Amino acid sequence: MIWFTQPSVEEINNRPKNHIGALLGIEITEIGDDFIKGTMPVDQRTHQPVGILHGGASVVLAETLGSIASNLVLNPDRNMGVGLEINANHLRMVKSGLVTGICTPIHIGGKTHVWDIKLYNDAGKITCVSRLTVAVVPAVK
Repeated sequence: MIWFTQPSVEEINNRPKNHIGALLGIEITEIGDDFIKGTMPVDQRTHQPVGILHGGASVVLAETLGSIASNLVLNPDRNMGVGLEINANHLRMVKSGLVTGICTPIHIGGKTHVWDIKLYNDAGKITCVSRLTVAVVPAVK
C-alpha cells in the first residue's frame, strides 16, 4: 500500500462540499493499494454548450483524483500536495452517463508526485488521458 493514511471512501466523500469537485458531482468510489477511482456525471453541470462533456470538467476530475491521491501519500502534519501542472488528451466525446477516472502513480518523490489518470465512459472506452504533477509543500497550519 502506498498511502500514509487510507480513509474510507465515505470519509473522503463526506469532506466539505464547498469546492468544485462537489459542485460537479465527483464521487470517490474505490481506494485500492495503489489507485483511486472516482466518477463524475455527464450532465448540464459538465457539458459544453453543444451538449457534450467539457474538457475542463474532465481535467477537474483528473486533478481531483490526483490531488486526493497525493495527499493520502503524505503525512498531513508535515506536507500537502498542490497541483503544479496538468495536461489532458480528450480522445472521445461523452454526451451522458458517468465518466470514471482511475488514478495511479507514475512517480512519488519527496518534492513532486506524478499521477496518471485515465477516464472511461459507461461502455468502458477511454475518453481522456491526463497526467498531473503535484508539488509537495509544507502543510498549512
